[in-house]
Amino acid sequence: MTAIDTQKSQHASADGPTGSPPERFTSHDPDAFGVPTGREEEWRFTPLRKLRKVLEPFQPDDSLTLTVSTPDGVRITTADRSHPLFGSVIVPADRVSALAAANVGQVTVVSIPADAVIDEPIVLTCQGDQGLNYTHLIIDAGSYSRATVVLDNVGGATVAGNVESSLADGAKLTVISVQDGVVGDGGAIHLAAHGALVGRDATYVHTSVNLGGAIVRINPTVRFAGPGGSATLYGLSFTQDGQHHESRLYVDHSAPECTSEVVYKSVVDGDKARSVWIGDVRIRPAAVGTSTYELNRNLLLSDGARADSVPNLEIETGEIAGAGHASATGRFDDQQLFYLQARGIPEDEARRLVVRGFLADVLAHIEAPSLHDRLMASIDARLGMPTSPGDDE
Repeated sequence: MTAIDTQKSQHASADGPTGSPPERFTSHDPDAFGVPTGREEEWRFTPLRKLRKVLEPFQPDDSLTLTVSTPDGVRITTADRSHPLFGSVIVPADRVSALAAANVGQVTVVSIPADAVIDEPIVLTCQGDQGLNYTHLIIDAGSYSRATVVLDNVGGATVAGNVESSLADGAKLTVISVQDGVVGDGGAIHLAAHGALVGRDATYVHTSVNLGGAIVRINPTVRFAGPGGSATLYGLSFTQDGQHHESRLYVDHSAPECTSEVVYKSVVDGDKARSVWIGDVRIRPAAVGTSTYELNRNLLLSDGARADSVPNLEIETGEIAGAGHASATGRFDDQQLFYLQARGIPEDEARRLVVRGFLADVLAHIEAPSLHDRLMASIDARLGMPTSPGDDE
């Protein structure tokens, strides 16, 4: 039986040494969370009635197909839950993550040796047309290694999973997660916690791209295991009618001289389209010299579209380099449209160009050329724009 590690949420007493805010509740025990009702803070935006089948334990049907592209120098293996890194990065913060960790049967492990420089992306494509599945991925980046891992989720399956990234000292790891599953009733449901433990002077870059799927909820978390670490979290979503795309971020600064940056952008189009972004950053007393900033921008294309954006900062030391956040939700800039139309561009095409430009700066950080081109083409298709080979501007 797996040992249960539960952290109880506690408020510091009035005469406590720091007056610190309560710890975020985490536990490996799914029953410690209970079945959510929608009144909980972490579930208040999520359409729970559509998620009943993943809020209780289920028997996976093993309908997923995993295809891997492995460059030289990288080893991809399978293991069970006894793997030494299993649960070392993520202690689940919600019931679905805990259920996935407690019930997954097979773990995929990506091992990147120390000092290895992997120029080609490591691509893991997860395809499933239907069914219920648990997944668990461990990425072990050795000291001073360099690598990019692409997680490509396609199809119409329902998936609950966890991704744990362990970065040794000096490592640089880029993780690109793409959700492009089937849309609409009976479409793909993808719920996943992505955690990273960033070593001394290590660099972690995480990009989440949500295009398809009926419901997609990705929870990236970052912790720092030593000073000098850096984490950059990018996000892009194009949410259409009937889709729910949700991102809940938690960056925990507990080591000195670390930096974090968050840039998430969403386009929401459709009477029943909804985008949710929650960005939580905590700077603990020991995290002197921290520099952090989070930015969320949402562009609404229709009257019924909705975007919720909630940035939060908890700062427990005054000795920081800087901390801030910004959030904005709005519609088209009429001046931009007028400028384009005044130069002979029809209104529909002008609107599409504005959207394309709004998202392009996030896509520019995807340094895998073939993936970048594919994602831009997918966005163009949603905008009804013609594309030509090699057109990625």
